[in-house]
Amino acid sequence: MLWTVFEKLPFEQRLEKVAEAGYHAVELVGEFKKWSAQDFTRANARKKSLGIIFDATAGIDTPLTDPSRRQAFLDEVNRILPAMEKLECSSLIVLSGNRVGNLSSKDQHQSCVEGLKRAAEIAERAKINILLENIDPEENPEYFLTSSREGFDIIREVNHPRVKFLYDLYHEQISEGNLIAKLEKNIDQIGLIHVADVPGRHEPGTGEISYPNIFRKLATLKYDRYIAMEFLPTREPVQSLRAAREGAVAAWEGTPNKNRTGRQ
Repeated sequence: MLWTVFEKLPFEQRLEKVAEAGYHAVELVGEFKKWSAQDFTRANARKKSLGIIFDATAGIDTPLTDPSRRQAFLDEVNRILPAMEKLECSSLIVLSGNRVGNLSSKDQHQSCVEGLKRAAEIAERAKINILLENIDPEENPEYFLTSSREGFDIIREVNHPRVKFLYDLYHEQISEGNLIAKLEKNIDQIGLIHVADVPGRHEPGTGEISYPNIFRKLATLKYDRYIAMEFLPTREPVQSLRAAREGAVAAWEGTPNKNRTGRQ
């Protein structure tokens, strides 16, 4: 997740640093929103030369919780599609948004379901995936979807192959914990996993989450989608990113009957 590292460098140099650390995919948060045609051309040329893809991006600001703003949400999804096509980016990260004061939790839950069902129609036509993300209440006390349990319920109710859950382990550890049991119960609903340790959002091994156990469990469950590092390094970023990736691979490859298609 590129927002966490090398922010002072030009975009192409940031990609070079990620490639130096051994990664083959990058996630964005809308860095491209003000790019010119030449900017897209340079970024695509550099990513291809480095063997990198853009697997996902955020960048949608309109909430799902408010049914009165549903069309604005769908319009925003449609507006980002041309940029995603230029970047050959296959997944769009969306957020529930903050709670709406005059609506019940049930109504806001249903608004998320209905909004994602409509977005799924767009995703099907554009051949992209929609990923709904949980955020913990310490980072944003006003955010609606703080529970991955409810997030998985929403995804099941939407019931569309192009709509999955972005299981952010950092946020869920702060919110509710019990990370591995939820992996076991919901693995088919997960389209992407985000990694950082608690507290501080730093690299695996700096806090309370046992990431080797999580990576081993993902291998056992034959998880075959992306795992994205979204941490703030405590040491030199390339070294930190490389160590995090190598630690994940070592745990994965040390698992009996492992699935070799998991991607970082």
